Amino acid sequence: MLERDVVRSKVEDGIARLELHRPDCLNAMNRQLLRQLLAALEWAAANDAVRAVLITGHGRVFSAGADIRYLNRAPAAEVRELARLAVAVTGRIEALGKPVLAALNGDALGGGLEIAEACTLRVAASHARFGHPEVKIGAVAGFGGTTRLPRLIGKGRAAEMLLTGRLIDADEACRLGLVNRVVPADDLIAESEALLSEVLAQSPLAVRLSWEAMHRGLSLSEDESARLGADYFGLAAQSEDFRIGTRAFLDKRAPKFKGR
Repeated sequence: MLERDVVRSKVEDGIARLELHRPDCLNAMNRQLLRQLLAALEWAAANDAVRAVLITGHGRVFSAGADIRYLNRAPAAEVRELARLAVAVTGRIEALGKPVLAALNGDALGGGLEIAEACTLRVAASHARFGHPEVKIGAVAGFGGTTRLPRLIGKGRAAEMLLTGRLIDADEACRLGLVNRVVPADDLIAESEALLSEVLAQSPLAVRLSWEAMHRGLSLSEDESARLGADYFGLAAQSEDFRIGTRAFLDKRAPKFKGR
């Protein structure tokens, strides 16, 4: 295992596992953790041996959010810079070009939940809780939560979570669409890797283009988004994987994609 202080990483079967590791403060996010997480994401993006990324937390929580001890004493300008760094991290997660799954081993609160919201997929341990309690300390969900949470669960439900700071359990999170699956804690990593392996069995190019079409399309009108999807379909049709996949379908056999 390669140890990067507060972010630890290893690669196995094409999946890079990044572990948030600040056990003394429930994996709370400070500048050091965010910088190291961003560096780990850049490493994963550039590493051809990495086909997908799994982000999880060490111990009993995913992340308690931003480091409140730091926030309490930091000048407003430093708080804003911390938030901008976090926005760079969440933006990199979304634009990594490879699937990123949050394996939520426990509570994901505030900034911790915002990291998860940026991921392609989310799998939660059954005991985990989720919420944006920022308003309870006079703060705002400034790591991207005010943007991504409404897109995931709708404006009305997001407003209730963001404006009350109420926590929800894993089952409610799944009903709302905030997480994709809820599994027993002991099965979390295995189930998360199984879901990623299911994605990795498909054409890497088609997976990337599908995610980009969804992500970019959310910022467009319905007509523009549909046209973007058609354009991406045309891009996929130029690929070797498209010919491999359509031929395999016609021959009634499993395709062996090449990623190009």
